[in-house]
Amino acid sequence: MRFLRQWRAERLLQRRALQFVERIGVEPEAGDVAWLAATATRGDEDHARWELRYARAAIGLLVAQRDALDDRTASVVGRALSDRFERDERIAGDRRELAERQFNARLSAYRDAFASRGAPARALPGQTLLAFAGGAFRGADEQVARASAILALYEREANEALRAEFGAAALPENVAPSALLEQADSAI
Repeated sequence: MRFLRQWRAERLLQRRALQFVERIGVEPEAGDVAWLAATATRGDEDHARWELRYARAAIGLLVAQRDALDDRTASVVGRALSDRFERDERIAGDRRELAERQFNARLSAYRDAFASRGAPARALPGQTLLAFAGGAFRGADEQVARASAILALYEREANEALRAEFGAAALPENVAPSALLEQADSAI
């Protein structure tokens, strides 16, 4: 009986991860694609669209790693993203490995950009997007601000999708979060 319960729980977690990946895998807004193409990719809308797709997927995985209630969520989401790359008909079969390497490079760069703190760090995600897209970001404050705003929207949407699929943290009203932390520390 325990095995069956555990199997069902795993299946539910996988289903939620697939739904989360579907939600973060929506196509970028046409206006954002056109803007990025004009700003950074020398008019190449396909390149701009892929950069925005990569950014949304990377940010979704980072949000799952950072904000999920269950430690297993990020790895299940990562597997679901990998499966999505394998099934993506927009990627030629002989280009899948390249697409995964490109995604991993962006994931690492966005992880570093989002982990930075301080006033100039707020611009790092936008600078990262513009750099991968082939655009200039030094002295281009307006473009960096727009790119950062797009990525901040992706982060908010990923957080909403994460809560919708995996649930939100619920703390008792009569217990302060710091008291729960102290209880957890004393249990260790």
